[in-house]
Amino acid sequence: MGSRLLQPRRIRLYRVLHGDRGSVSAELVIATPLLLLMVMAIVQFALWSHATHIAQAAAAQGLAAARVQDATTPQGDAAARHLLDQLGRSPLTNTRIDATRSGDAVFIRVSGDTSAVIPFLHLPVHAEAAGPVERFMPDLPAGRR
Repeated sequence: MGSRLLQPRRIRLYRVLHGDRGSVSAELVIATPLLLLMVMAIVQFALWSHATHIAQAAAAQGLAAARVQDATTPQGDAAARHLLDQLGRSPLTNTRIDATRSGDAVFIRVSGDTSAVIPFLHLPVHAEAAGPVERFMPDLPAGRR
């Protein structure tokens, strides 16, 4: 008769030691932060891509302004900064614009960092645009070219 009383206790002890009670909580403690980190990484990549497009647009705008016939590099720099101000600087931070104009070519380089969604992760952004300087060429008669 005493062995019959011990048997339910053994069953309960077995269930407590070998059951899967609480396993869902343990899985959530591990899975939830990983899922949130993955979502934040996707948002960080999208923000980096957007900042790259902003930098490329600013470089193209600066090139268009600086390659005009009598333009200067400060005009290209100002056009790039104006576009950055219009588009908003929140995705692209610490921007630097370098404009160089030689006798026949213009180079505009825009660089900066993306805003951090994931702490301590600052992805760099670089965009460059280059093109020839526009010049007036008088129309020559057909035989003189």
